[in-house]
Amino acid sequence: MTRLLSAVSILAVSATTAFAQAPAKKASLVEFEMMTWPEVKAALAAGKTTALVYTGGTEQRGPQNVNGGHTLMGREIAKAIALQLGNAIAMPVLPYTPNNASKDLPGTIGLTPELLGAILERITEQTMTTGFKNVILMGDHGGGQPTTYAEVAKKMDAKYAPEGKHVYFCDEVYAKAQGDFDKWLEEHGYPRSSHAGIPDTSEMLYLGGDKGWVRKDLIATAEGDPVPPPGARGQGRGRGQTDPNAPPRKNNGITGDARRSTAALGKRQFDLKVEYAVKQIQGFLANQSKTTSQQ
Repeated sequence: MTRLLSAVSILAVSATTAFAQAPAKKASLVEFEMMTWPEVKAALAAGKTTALVYTGGTEQRGPQNVNGGHTLMGREIAKAIALQLGNAIAMPVLPYTPNNASKDLPGTIGLTPELLGAILERITEQTMTTGFKNVILMGDHGGGQPTTYAEVAKKMDAKYAPEGKHVYFCDEVYAKAQGDFDKWLEEHGYPRSSHAGIPDTSEMLYLGGDKGWVRKDLIATAEGDPVPPPGARGQGRGRGQTDPNAPPRKNNGITGDARRSTAALGKRQFDLKVEYAVKQIQGFLANQSKTTSQQ
């Protein structure tokens, strides 16, 4: 009898826990591609009417980082932004952005800015048809920013504003967050780096260091061509070709020095992107509400 009562008690506790966890699980469903259509419909009805359209990218990221880094990081960033906002859903991350393939460094597949613009317009239209009221365009790759994203946001906002719907370009998740993190690194004695350098490698270590996103055994040798000084001209991302005394380019896809990359630095970069994006998007929506109330 004692054993029977204990078993019943355990089942009761388990059931209570399961019911308690169910709402939390539903609340954490913010990735469109991981939801069913009834779940999307319910989320929209509950007020999650802001869609985050995030672009990643497929490009070489040095010998140490996988080519899909922009897209992989983008998924985690968009999800974190949606969770913090509480009223948003992250749409599937677009894996292609403006770039050009290379035979020497075969890891890049890119679009033209014109193609990206057309794709973003179509995604925005489809998202609005689905039932969203706000679309936020943003990305993890510099190609097309700010021109293409800003132009599409302006054009599509003009189209949907009469219906009380809006489209915005969130640029701070990329430009401001990246610029401020680079400044912090410099102030704390880290070497200058750009593509596939400390910021990229560190963030990938933080988000996917245990998932094979980074070839950890290659970090110790992850040094590439020097970051060009401001105003330097020349081909590629390496040192300006106008310097006749410049050493031969390594041309390994790294600009700068990524050898001091760490997961801790990656967390700082990631948190900065999410913080800046959430604040900017909240500002968009607050201004929208203020404008509506004044009309």
